[in-house]
Amino acid sequence: MQIASFTEASRSTVSGPYTLSFVEGSITTPDDAERIHAIRRRSKRLVTIGACATAGGIQALRNYARIEDLIRSVYARPEFIETLSKSTPISDHVFVDFELRGCPINRFQLLEVLNAFLNGRRPNIPHYSECIECKRAGTVCVMVSQGTPCLGPVTQAGCGNLCPPLGRGCYGCFGPMEAPNTSSLADALAQGGASDEQIRNLFRTYNGAATPFRRESEAHEQRS
Repeated sequence: MQIASFTEASRSTVSGPYTLSFVEGSITTPDDAERIHAIRRRSKRLVTIGACATAGGIQALRNYARIEDLIRSVYARPEFIETLSKSTPISDHVFVDFELRGCPINRFQLLEVLNAFLNGRRPNIPHYSECIECKRAGTVCVMVSQGTPCLGPVTQAGCGNLCPPLGRGCYGCFGPMEAPNTSSLADALAQGGASDEQIRNLFRTYNGAATPFRRESEAHEQRS
């Protein structure tokens, strides 16, 4: 196996074609959009890794504001800034063979995906919710015991059960699980005293642009 391009490890590159490409980061500039199409054309398989690549990431929060206002407030010479109107996941631009979730990703899942594609099989990555990880670890539910808002019931497992054992609710770092019932969770949060603004902000973090989370956050923004 040869690593063709990994800038953080080496400046040397191989032009391709590539057997398997791992790509991180969202599509934010016109140059990003051009590069991802070029990578897709040279790649037999393309896997996106991390919340930015799979759901737009934190930078996708800018999609809820006027990009012109943000540029003027941040940069001294905004006329030199080239950017797209929105920050979007890679799957909005090219076909993606597999999405590896997480902010950050789970290193063991990365090895599983690499092994799977190099050996011609589908990766064995869980699609159940973070609540399953809590149950397996014997972690007491923070929503039930403390009334702490938590995205665990609708978030894909993979983090290793990091936050609930510390008494914190899940932040949704691994994005929405398969077929998440976000409206039911939102109703439960509201019954627990959470406001529309709090529910909106809970769904609008690392994976706020992922379709199920985005729709739920927007529903509560309309009522705010």
